[in-house]
Formats: sequence, C-alpha cells, structure tokens
Amino acid sequence: MTTDAKGAATDRETEEEPLPGDLRMARALWPVLLASAVGLLPFTIFSTYLVPIADEAGSSVAAMGGLRGLGGLAALLVGTALAPFIDRVRKEWAAAGGLVALGASSAFGASGDFVLLAVFCLLVGASTSVLNPALTAAAADRFGTGKAAGRAATLVTAVQSMTAMLAAPVVALPALLWGWEGDLLAVTAASLLLAVVFLARAEPKRAEEGGKEQRLGYLASFRALGAVRGAVPLLLISLLRTAVFMGYLAYLAAFYADRFRLDPGLFAFVWTLSGASYFLSNLLTGRITNSAEPRISTERLLVIGLVGALVSVVGFYFTHWLPLALTLTSLHAASHAVVAACAVSLLVRRCGSLRGSALSVNAAGQSLGVFVGAALGGAGLGLAGFPGIAAAFGALVVAALGAAVVVSRQGVQEREQEAADSA
Repeated sequence: MTTDAKGAATDRETEEEPLPGDLRMARALWPVLLASAVGLLPFTIFSTYLVPIADEAGSSVAAMGGLRGLGGLAALLVGTALAPFIDRVRKEWAAAGGLVALGASSAFGASGDFVLLAVFCLLVGASTSVLNPALTAAAADRFGTGKAAGRAATLVTAVQSMTAMLAAPVVALPALLWGWEGDLLAVTAASLLLAVVFLARAEPKRAEEGGKEQRLGYLASFRALGAVRGAVPLLLISLLRTAVFMGYLAYLAAFYADRFRLDPGLFAFVWTLSGASYFLSNLLTGRITNSAEPRISTERLLVIGLVGALVSVVGFYFTHWLPLALTLTSLHAASHAVVAACAVSLLVRRCGSLRGSALSVNAAGQSLGVFVGAALGGAGLGLAGFPGIAAAFGALVVAALGAAVVVSRQGVQEREQEAADSA
C-alpha cells in the first residue's frame, strides 16, 4: 500500500472520531505553542532595536540590517539539508536542539559585538529552520494523521502569526527595564527552559520510535516525499505565496507613504490591521478545513484563497482611495492566511510519517520566497513603479493558482478512489 493510501485510510478512520476543541489542543500543546512564539522573538528584537544595536556594534544601520539576510540564507541551506533527519529523531529532540541553538544565538547577540551579531543572525536562521517544522510536526503527531493533526498544525501557525503581530510591543515594555540586551538574554533563558521541558516530555516515548520510514536513506527521503500525491505542487504554492506576501509587505510602508502620505505612526495601524486579518483568517481556516464535516474541501478553499490574493494584490496598487486600500490590505492578508493554513493542513494529512521532512522543506522554501519576493518587487518597482509590482506579484499568484488546480484535481481523484474503495 502506498503512503497516500495509508494516509487516506487512516484519515477516514480518524474522521469518525470527534475532533478535540481548540482549548483542549492548546492545553496539550502548551510547550509547543510557547516555543513557537519564543522562536519569533530574536529577529523581532533585532528589527525593533536595529538602530541602538548598530550603535552598540559601531556599525551603520544599513550594514547591520544586511546581516538579517544571513539568517534567511542559513534557514534555506540548513532547512533543506536537514529535512530528512526531522523524521528520523523524535520531534521533541529536534525541537530541543533548535531551542538550545536559539538560546545560544540570543546570548551571542546580547554581547553587542558585530562579529557575534553576525553569528547571531546565522544561528537564529539555522535554529528556526529546525525548530519551526519540528514544532509543527510534533503538534500534528500528538493528534494522529487525520484532520485533528491538521488542526493542531494550523494552531501552531496561528500562534506564530499572533506573536508576529504582538511581539514588538511585548518586547518593548521589558526593554524599558533591562534594554534590548536583557530581552535577548530573556529569550536565552526561556529557550533553555523549554528545551528541558521537551527533553523531559520525550523520555517516556523513546521505546515507541521505530518504523520503516525512519530507515529511509537521505536521498530516498526526498524521493519518497516527491512521490506523495500533491506534495510538490503544495510546496511550490507555499514558496510562491510567501514570495508575494513578504515582497508585498517589504514595500507596503512605501506605498502608503507615497500615495496616502501616511507617516510611520499612522502606518502602524495599517500593520496591525494586516496582522490581525492574517491571524484571524489563519485561525478560522484551520478550524473550518479540519472540521469533522467541512462544507468545502480544503483544495477548493486553497484555490479561493489564491483568487482572493490575486484580486487584492493587483487591485491594491491601482487604488487611490484610502478606505479601499485598507480593505484590500485586510483581504490580501486574510487570503494568504487561508492559503497558508490549507497548504499546511494538506501537507500534514497527506505526507503521514514524512510530514517532518515536508514541513522542513516547506520552511526552507518560504525562506527562499522571502528573497524572491523582495527581489521581484524591487525589480517591478524600478521598471514600472507600483504597476510593475502588481504585475510581478500577480504573475506569481497566477503560477500558484496553476499548481493549486493540480492539487484540486488530485484531491477529487483521491475522494473518488476512497468512494470506490468503500463501496
């Protein structure tokens, strides 16, 4: 029996059981959810206090800001290289290792030395490329292989999006007492404590490890992942979606300042609107698409989300009315959250025992997407202004829509096969 068939069979069995509520999941997953929030803090602190950090290191803001790119490069390389190993060890162990590296990187960053800050950026990128997929896979593993697993995974991504929205004011208040260095040292302490928690929680289940999938060779793991129905187009969708959204966010402040003369203080409300829209949409989509009896298939919802992203990103750059621009900003963030939740849910449900590898490659692809989006957005802006950005990002969404159609057709074929098997 193929990996797809096993996943489908288990999924049917799981769907017959009542799905746990969000609060029950949150109680069971509290270390995972807390660790996913902590993982976003180092770069949030770095971005928030970029100017004083540059002053402390005796560097320019431009040079210090450029170090941030090292994290994305490290995440891309380490995430791809270590993807097969995420499924060979206990997810709790992988998460603990990522937390230890995250804690060490934050301690290096707190020194204020330029070289150690470069190490900080590299280590944060590398550690989160292991930590985030390990946490998402661990959450899914806790609830099996069916829709409850998909819901648990999207709960992790929802908490991450909420943290991204709230982290800046959260880290700013403690910094009034102990400065940005104290913030980073607090991340070190929290990371190491959580690493101990994960190691302790993994201990009773050591004997349960084992299985054929874990004995796959390094390259065989990639081949097996590529053979999972829909995995490759889903990973492509995730990469393209990230390129569009992160590229769009990179030039969002410039657009509002140029077209509507919004200063940074007022633009902060726009950022909050976008973040809140993403968080709520991600949370609700995870609940809808992984419900016991969804009214719409995950594949169809994925296509709808991409259509919303296409309409909103193209229309956004041509609007000259502030209320409409704000509406499209909210719609664009919500549409991307729908796509992200659907992609994660489908990867978790379809990849089965390879979900750790899939999520790791997915995270690496998203790191690549950040670079692609910023580069294409800059090229479009330089060549044709804001309409050029609209064309560049619109083309990426159209490509993602093509991949989503493939995923949707495969989903229809899978359901038809399940109906034939049950008959």
